[in-house]
Amino acid sequence: MTDHVTDPEAASVADFAHEMGVLKRLRRAGWWQVGVRDPESVAEHSLRVAQLAALIAAEEGADPARAAYLGLWHDSQETRITDIPHSARPYLGKADNETITRDQVAHMPDAAAKTISEAVVEYEAQETLEARCAKDADKLECLLQALEYRAAGYQHVQKWIDSSRGGLGTSFAARVADAALAGSTMGWHDRA
Repeated sequence: MTDHVTDPEAASVADFAHEMGVLKRLRRAGWWQVGVRDPESVAEHSLRVAQLAALIAAEEGADPARAAYLGLWHDSQETRITDIPHSARPYLGKADNETITRDQVAHMPDAAAKTISEAVVEYEAQETLEARCAKDADKLECLLQALEYRAAGYQHVQKWIDSSRGGLGTSFAARVADAALAGSTMGWHDRA
């Protein structure tokens, strides 16, 4: 086998991409508490968060692309700390997401590291409308997932529905949540 020299910047991005691949295998652990044996992955959750963030931002007058970008990175730190259920958090020390992200991107090229770090800082600060839209998308996605699990027969999801609905701050996210609560998880199919 011949050794070959790799481009260290490209190799660091490849390494980071492999780390992000963990999110495809990492399950959202809180749902295990209500009996969901195979809950969605963090990556599956993050995809719908990014999609919802763009839609909420469009209706709220924010930048849909930026909101989606923030939503895309909001749980990327879970490759290192996993998805920790809310019931476990009082018993654990919490490293802030900005610190975890800084460690994750430490070996990446400057521009790539900066774009991810800035997105996480903006999301965590919640000072921009795009960040608030992305945060609402995270809560709305959880509400929608709880409704889907309830429709599949899981009974003890109401606390997720209530806390997610109660945490929404934008008017459009609240309207979508109320429509979802009043509708059916198969409404899209019934109209097709």
